[in-house]
Amino acid sequence: MKAYGQFCPLAQATQLLCERWTLLIVREFIAGSTRYSELQKGVPLMSPTLLSTRLKQLVKAGVITMKSESGKNHYELTKAGIELKPVVELLGAWGHRWAQTNLDEGDLDAGLLMWDMRRSVDPAVFPQNRIVVQFEYPDAPKGAHDWWLISEDGIIDLCLSDPGYEVDILIKSSLADMTAVWTCQRPFKQAVECGDIKVMGDKKLASNLQDWLKSSLLSRLGSLEELPKLNWVV
Repeated sequence: MKAYGQFCPLAQATQLLCERWTLLIVREFIAGSTRYSELQKGVPLMSPTLLSTRLKQLVKAGVITMKSESGKNHYELTKAGIELKPVVELLGAWGHRWAQTNLDEGDLDAGLLMWDMRRSVDPAVFPQNRIVVQFEYPDAPKGAHDWWLISEDGIIDLCLSDPGYEVDILIKSSLADMTAVWTCQRPFKQAVECGDIKVMGDKKLASNLQDWLKSSLLSRLGSLEELPKLNWVV
């Protein structure tokens, strides 16, 4: 990105952070991703070459650090990176309130949706024993129709191929309807009552489904009556 040629701290910050994809990579780190493969799932349309370039830029700028364990590399946010958390959350919440557009086909991505669900669900809502929730998206691209979220011993796993376990809850929905619910554009209960989202299986578990799935953090923040104030305590 061409430099602004200004000493202003905002200009200096945006020179680093406002290049294409950079803030989305920072979002992935804040959401808990530490490995290259995890980052790819959060930015699936980003080329591997560009992702590697942006990671090198963030390391050089001191936003992240790269470490190696058992021959495998992983990344961690530095203090500078951690201090970006309230900025990213506030910007995402602002985007939900003021920059949200009607979801069209180009904005829908089953893989990104399920990956975001996988890291956002609350495993404490379900029992410690294995609970399997299957999602069916008939309108998703070939190879992305069926997904399985598995909750067991406080750990959430995501499968694109049938893991072979008994399914406790089956959810059928269009990709657009589930995405609208996940981004707080539509209440889950309303979508179920209208029949746009169908929930089948264990009724007791299904009654806690909304507490387990929650919704996108940035969308939840954006749905508040007032945007949260920045909290710089690290």
